[in-house]
Amino acid sequence: MTLSLLIALLPIAFLIALGACLKHRQFLADTFWAQAERLAYYVLLPSLFFHGLATAKLDGVPIQSMVSVLILSTVVVSLMLLGARVLITRDNAAFTSVFQGGIRFNNYVGVSAAAGLFGVQGVALAAVANAAIVPTVNILCVLVFARFGSSGRMTFSKVLKQLALNPLVLACFAGGLIQVFGWGLPVGIEPMLKALGQASLPLGLICVGAALEFGSIKQWLRPVGYSSLVKFLVMPLVTLGACHLFRLEGKAAIAALLFQALPTASSSYIMARQLGGDAPLMAGIIACQTLLAGVALPIVIVVMTQWIAF
Repeated sequence: MTLSLLIALLPIAFLIALGACLKHRQFLADTFWAQAERLAYYVLLPSLFFHGLATAKLDGVPIQSMVSVLILSTVVVSLMLLGARVLITRDNAAFTSVFQGGIRFNNYVGVSAAAGLFGVQGVALAAVANAAIVPTVNILCVLVFARFGSSGRMTFSKVLKQLALNPLVLACFAGGLIQVFGWGLPVGIEPMLKALGQASLPLGLICVGAALEFGSIKQWLRPVGYSSLVKFLVMPLVTLGACHLFRLEGKAAIAALLFQALPTASSSYIMARQLGGDAPLMAGIIACQTLLAGVALPIVIVVMTQWIAF
């Protein structure tokens, strides 16, 4: 189990390092990065979420219990973060980064680790996790950006508009509808969406590496510490409690714990850049959590699975 998790984390760390190296060497023009982030946010990431949800194979998965566990734990931890906002930081833009670091998850690591642990069934469990958490965290993050983003507080109508037009939220709901009604994707469209989605992962991580500002590392310590504490301890504990509440057991419960203890996603940086968050801090949180996950994630999974019934 530990080896599978570490293998899933290694390419992420390497891609972040590649991005930092490319930026440091000025291999690409500075104007490239903003355009790459825009491409990832509006085209590549929506393709990833849409394709993943629309094509998921869910036979034999305890969907209702697993979805309930994942949504409840995400909402509870989000409320805890909002309640502790003043203690965490008085910088609103920085809080959006801590918030994303606490509740978002890296799909790439999750799918890779679940498949490594449970094979084909792991892919199905990962699909359910994505279906439950991706729309939930994107809606919650848009709401937090609407209130605390550097663009200023939005009116209720603007919040609704932001949600209605958010490409990640739209992709999740569209993919979910296709999954629910069993429509399937046209033969020519499915491989195109799959290819676009696969491109989002390396490009997003390279952009994260390019955004790292090591001169600000001292300022990261507190927000990185808070977001990592929530991500690797608070969120798994709340998820474990939800598993007992909804009687989720076995591999499905382990998969739920795995996804809720994953390091935050590269899409967090893209969203921070697009919606008025603290993007450099977000890049630091992503990089630090990815490194910490090599130690924290196996410990969380091994220790907490002792309290799961099989």
